[in-house]
Amino acid sequence: MRTAKVTRKTKETDISIEVGIDGIGKSDAKTGVKFLDHMLDSLATHSLMDITVRASGDLQHHLVEDVAITLGTAVGKALGDRAG
Repeated sequence: MRTAKVTRKTKETDISIEVGIDGIGKSDAKTGVKFLDHMLDSLATHSLMDITVRASGDLQHHLVEDVAITLGTAVGKALGDRAG
């Protein structure tokens, strides 16, 4: 299974994301921003990726931005060398 766990800690945020590319669409998102949690749940459901997110931060803007950066990094890491 193609999986990855990535953390990102800045002055403004503390993010931890685990993804499983070959999942079943399971999501466990806890960011403190209900709409962001909903969008992460929808992404997992429709992509069939398993996503676990734990995030906290000072401003919603910083939190959303850093979750996106960390999620992209985790997906890239889980995909590996993309061969085949």
